[in-house]
Amino acid sequence: MQLIQIIWFPALIVIALFGSFVSIQQGTIGVVTMFGKFRRVLAPGLNFKLPLVEQVYKRVSIQNRSVELEFQAVTIDQANVYFKSMLLYSVLNTAEETIKNVAFKFISDRDLMQALVRTVEGSIRSFVATKKQAEILVQRREIIEFVKEQIDATLETWGYHLQDLQINDITFDEAIMASMSKVVASNNLKAAAENEGQALLITKTKAAEAEGNAIKIAAEAERVAAQLRGQGVALFREEVAKGMSQAAEEMKQANLDTNVIMFSMWTEAIKNFAELGKGNVIFLDGSAEGMQKTMNQIMGLNKVNLPQK
Repeated sequence: MQLIQIIWFPALIVIALFGSFVSIQQGTIGVVTMFGKFRRVLAPGLNFKLPLVEQVYKRVSIQNRSVELEFQAVTIDQANVYFKSMLLYSVLNTAEETIKNVAFKFISDRDLMQALVRTVEGSIRSFVATKKQAEILVQRREIIEFVKEQIDATLETWGYHLQDLQINDITFDEAIMASMSKVVASNNLKAAAENEGQALLITKTKAAEAEGNAIKIAAEAERVAAQLRGQGVALFREEVAKGMSQAAEEMKQANLDTNVIMFSMWTEAIKNFAELGKGNVIFLDGSAEGMQKTMNQIMGLNKVNLPQK
């Protein structure tokens, strides 16, 4: 009996000693109860507790946690919308009151998860019920802000905080998706047709402007050319008149017949016709009577052109 007492007391001391220390992992908070009632929280690391009296009721994770959601909602125009989203949440803080809410509000983590998911789904459904199906695709950010505003206060009473809600996919029934694709395709075709029409209009306008400018330039060039041709003809006539006057004056001084000048010009013209003509036929009377007749005609023309005294 004495031997048993000798062994019992040291063993009891050893058990009490080892039972007085508890290790809490990093990223968790220990919740200590005493006779079933909350007593205190334990920080990460090695902690002391009263052996056999205090118990670590739960280790609460303060790390971020995520859950994927898949659910359906109905818009105000009775269109089914299917959501795939990711929910990111965590413990609000490490304050004692917050840890108490996390540890004792729900029986298990499964019950917490169910309540959290249903709350988020209900909030999104209430938002979608006020919108038309055409508005949903462009209002992801509005949905997220609405959900956070609606459930943040509720989550704080549970000791949690909604950090992020990502809506990864929004789909509709197959018939609605097909009709939306047709609308997008028709809008694209309309935009393409409008762009093509504008491009064709610009092309034709530019071509018309270019043609008009070309006509203007050609007309201006023709006007200048005609003016230059007229000036050339006038200058030619002036020089011919000067040459003929000078030649006639010299021939008068030499007591020669000025009709020779007309005859010379006539023969020079015949020569040019023969040299420069391209397939033209000139009929001339080469007989003595024909030459005399031509000479008489030239002399008559010269008399007509002489100034009257």
